[in-house]
Amino acid sequence: MRNNFILKDSPYYQMYFVDIQANPFVKWAGGKRQIIDEIHNFLPEIIQKKNIKYVEPFVGGGAVYFSLFKSPNIQEAILIDNNPILIIAYKTIKNNVDKLINNLYFLEQTYKEIAEVEKQSKYYYEIRDQYNDLIKKLDFPIDNSYWVKLVAKFIFLNRTCFNGLYRVNSKGEFNVPKGSYKNPNICNSNNLYQVSNALKNTKILYDDFQRAEEFIDGSSFVYLDPPYRPLKSSGFTSYTKIDFDDNEQKRLAKFCFRIDKLGGKFLLSNSDPKNSNPDDNFFDDLYSDFRIIRINARRNINRNGNERGSVSELLIMNY
Repeated sequence: MRNNFILKDSPYYQMYFVDIQANPFVKWAGGKRQIIDEIHNFLPEIIQKKNIKYVEPFVGGGAVYFSLFKSPNIQEAILIDNNPILIIAYKTIKNNVDKLINNLYFLEQTYKEIAEVEKQSKYYYEIRDQYNDLIKKLDFPIDNSYWVKLVAKFIFLNRTCFNGLYRVNSKGEFNVPKGSYKNPNICNSNNLYQVSNALKNTKILYDDFQRAEEFIDGSSFVYLDPPYRPLKSSGFTSYTKIDFDDNEQKRLAKFCFRIDKLGGKFLLSNSDPKNSNPDDNFFDDLYSDFRIIRINARRNINRNGNERGSVSELLIMNY
């Protein structure tokens, strides 16, 4: 099979791809592409100044960072998440994107050349088993030689599994079934190169959100997209991290007060509990010292199709 992409060290790379916008390389529950325009409408004035430090303690799919990284005012970016596989993926794309694309392209071609649905499904579950075997060998944060293979399988599964979910069982094994996509875009090499370019001058850290404090000062803009507080009307818990309960939300609120005290500007997004209970003032009380804006958003990841659609979400800021 012949590769159908331009290698990053090719003289044609800059000519064709330098002005293309990077987009998230994985589908991720709670991704912000649906409300990116609203977020841009409420960015702080500090983003227009030079030598800004961008900090994102829950980077997830990275939609907000990728929409801003070309700003000449962002001098430094710090991206943090406590999902080890996601951080390994970011590091691999940043440092080893050519090998990753070659591995992912092979997976895509093999998958798409299988005509029979049953055999294609069998191939999906074989890759899922291989991925889970590699997970067991994971020795993070040490950069192991199999990271490229691991990330290629991670992206393959994300692009072919049901609804783009990332879910693991009690053993830490990925257990999402195969999706029904007819022609999934598995190896988007052009975007992977753009993502690699966007990550060039970033610090990528596997850690708790509070690690971000060491990077925050008066020149910092902090965007926080924590696991959303689940709406009572929705039984879909995979949209959030199960252990990010109300106590964690309160810990995050204290952290936001700390950001404010350090002189940083923050913008936080979260679910609006008033969607299901008009009397639920959890976030209104928790962030009463700050500005709270309600916007309309669309949730596309929900196991119950009837509960996908437009809902109110919160944007909370200290400016």
